Amino acid sequence: MASLRLKSTSPYLFACYLAPDGRRVQRSTKLTKRKKAQVLADQWERAARLGAQKRLSEAQARRVLSDIYEAVNDEPLPSATVRDFLTGWAEKRKADTSPRTAAAYGQVARDFIASLGPKADRDVSQVSKADVAQYRDAAQARTSPATANKLLKYLRVALGAAWKDGLTQDNPAAKLDTIRRGANDRGRRRAFTLTELKAILAHATGEWRGMVLFGLYTGQRLKDIARLAWQNIDTEGGNVLRFQTAKTGRTMEIPLASPVLAHLQIMPAGDDPAAPLFPKAFAIATKEGSDSRLSQQFHDLLFSAGMAPARLPKRKSKGIGRSAPREVSDISFHSLRHTATSLLKNAGVPEAVAMDIVGHDTAAMSKVYTHIAEDTKRAAIAKLPDLTAKEEAK
Repeated sequence: MASLRLKSTSPYLFACYLAPDGRRVQRSTKLTKRKKAQVLADQWERAARLGAQKRLSEAQARRVLSDIYEAVNDEPLPSATVRDFLTGWAEKRKADTSPRTAAAYGQVARDFIASLGPKADRDVSQVSKADVAQYRDAAQARTSPATANKLLKYLRVALGAAWKDGLTQDNPAAKLDTIRRGANDRGRRRAFTLTELKAILAHATGEWRGMVLFGLYTGQRLKDIARLAWQNIDTEGGNVLRFQTAKTGRTMEIPLASPVLAHLQIMPAGDDPAAPLFPKAFAIATKEGSDSRLSQQFHDLLFSAGMAPARLPKRKSKGIGRSAPREVSDISFHSLRHTATSLLKNAGVPEAVAMDIVGHDTAAMSKVYTHIAEDTKRAAIAKLPDLTAKEEAK
């Protein structure tokens, strides 16, 4: 059995035992109570004997460490396998995040577990920077640098939770840099030309005509427009659109342009103020994981206007899954957001006013402006061209 001794130079008890190579060693227990110090010394000697007999496996080492931790702290050593921790963590996120974010976290957890293979059944404290790099690099190979960086960000959140729970000594994902994107990797959206906008409106049928008008004259995102209800339109208080953005939670108040108001007058409206403006789009936008369907429909509209190639489902076009790289177009519904910003600036509207209307937060605006008056925004929106004027004249 290991023995204990005191040294005049230290207040702590020292454990004396044989090392695996047969040497007599003395090691401070950092403890002053003899009973706990003896338990710790015995556990060290046990580990040394196992090491002398054969190479200590990871499982044996963790059992020894667990016994030592419990003997000294009177509680079990916190532990969990990568599989159990990530699965449980992703499940908990369903209660405190949006359905879309929770689904993304769940997918990252499953993908990282698959990337680890048999290592997923090891303790989460054994996840290394190399394991995370392998996952990130594989994601880049099958998708894009931007997607790989986003997945790395989600994994940082997950492994950061393990660190906060005391299951790991650090966050290996936080040690890894994001992938630097080259100029060719940045899929930049451009604004539509006026000719293109007229072509889009000429081919837009059903709800899409109204959604395009809202996108152009408010500069808002497709998801937010699809989720609008009649109660978001204040026709008695100055014809203003009021809603909260899904992405940033920002409260928006945007005066409505005359082409939008004219279109609202011909839209069917019921007695329920909570009814959606665009029922079909609303049904898609509020269904978990279905946002891409609206983007696909708008792409089909661009195709009908002769502005984009036909897009086949991924599995039919390339014979690979949805996680494969996707060809990025320079125009999409989000281009209407760029178009609104460009038209406002070209009309001489101050940048801060244009950014407030569209909903962009800039350092300059945050520093100088606390609120943009409604009349100022209304005057700015009145400067936008009416792309429906000629069509109505016919």
